Amino acid sequence: MESPTPVRILTVCTGNICRSPVAERLLQAGLDQVLPGGFEVRSAGTRAMVGSPIQPLSADIVRMYGGTDKGFAARQLTPKILRDTDIVLTMTSKHRGEVLQLDASLLKRTFTIREFARMLEALEERDAAGETSAEKASGEKASDAGTLWRGLSARLASVRHLALAADSADNEVIDPYKREPEVYRQMEDELAPAILTILRYARLNTPT
Repeated sequence: MESPTPVRILTVCTGNICRSPVAERLLQAGLDQVLPGGFEVRSAGTRAMVGSPIQPLSADIVRMYGGTDKGFAARQLTPKILRDTDIVLTMTSKHRGEVLQLDASLLKRTFTIREFARMLEALEERDAAGETSAEKASGEKASDAGTLWRGLSARLASVRHLALAADSADNEVIDPYKREPEVYRQMEDELAPAILTILRYARLNTPT
């Protein structure tokens, strides 16, 4: 029997050497534990430093959370890369806009990573409250990871109003490139909770 196509997730930042590689490698490591082979997480940059490795302080964060930085090389975001992507997670609202300039068809499947995490939390809270709907039923009864995750955009649209940021900065992950270690720690503080929320959702809801 042919293996199902993995859910393809793309993380996007500017240079593809600080923020999006951290998100890529930690999401991949966590999702591999949920469903080995079920997810393919990659990253790209809107102005990538093509071929460059992960910045050392970002690599430290990846390893600290149990991921690996080995074999990474930055790549430029292109329409071809976007073509087969199921979910795009950007580090800032500006990056989201740049993704949509390349492929407007991804409008409902492109989120800032912090927004996406808040929307997942809102979805879980609504479902836990017992507010059943056809969308909820179809999501909960998904027979495989692909059906669940590729159907998420429609379900998340119904809770977007419940997950609006109190401040627009709450959608952003700071760019630490060529800045002091404290800024890398701020990046971690903004990025890690979103990644952990996504992985928690995956662990609790993905059919295995």
